[in-house]
Amino acid sequence: MTDVAGQFLDATIRTATPLAIAALGETMVERAGMINIGLEGTIIAGAFGAVVGASVVGATGAFMVGAVAGLASAALLGVLTITLDSDQIVAGTALTLLALGLTGLLYRATFGTTGVALSIPTARPLVIPVLSRIPVVGHAFFAQPLTTYFAYMLVPVLGRWLWHTHAGLSLRAVGENPAAAVAAGISPNRVRWFALLFGGALGGVSGGCLAIAQVGTFAEGMSAGRGFIAIAIVALGRWSPLGVAIASLLFGAASALQFLFQSLGLRVPYQLFLALPYVLTLAA
Repeated sequence: MTDVAGQFLDATIRTATPLAIAALGETMVERAGMINIGLEGTIIAGAFGAVVGASVVGATGAFMVGAVAGLASAALLGVLTITLDSDQIVAGTALTLLALGLTGLLYRATFGTTGVALSIPTARPLVIPVLSRIPVVGHAFFAQPLTTYFAYMLVPVLGRWLWHTHAGLSLRAVGENPAAAVAAGISPNRVRWFALLFGGALGGVSGGCLAIAQVGTFAEGMSAGRGFIAIAIVALGRWSPLGVAIASLLFGAASALQFLFQSLGLRVPYQLFLALPYVLTLAA
């Protein structure tokens, strides 16, 4: 039973990692008074960028390429919504459709129209001595790819930055009362650009985590709604980095239930558990 619990927790952490990274970036965006509906497109752009990068610079550098792809996606959204003052929902939806179509086109153009499965370097788990040997939780928390430890680090760093720095106060002021921010000498557009680009970079890393640290290949539409789930996680986590991390674990556990029930040999349709994260999204 201990092995089953450990496997369930391991699957929870693994599934929650890309959601948490994307949602933490989106938290900064929404704290600045915006919403990146195009986050789904940012994640798929990051996944494709990471796959291309992995074949050139290896698995570690692939995450940087994924971040750049996410950054480019967010920059396009910023031009539309901040510079040109377009509707955020319409622009974000268009960006998602563009990214889904463009990555599919580039994938077929780069790797062939038959869609042959790629063989690329993947991120191996980084095992932390001693901690990884703690019963049940050790392997799940401390034998994970580098991106998982990156997510661990982001939670306290962003929490402290938001609530204990002048820059974090400026970000929250822009989101809560732009007029007061202007009166205090803060440029709302500059702050929103920073938040949007930061969120885009993390969305790209999230896509890279999905492709390089989990799947090990690229497939059209592989983001599978994770961008919209991440937006729901932000609301469920009450726009707090710690709350977002906990909400990500909840969604990760919902996805991991299918593996738990399969390991127990229960005859339950796996589609039921595949639907759970999306049901939670509607509830959130």
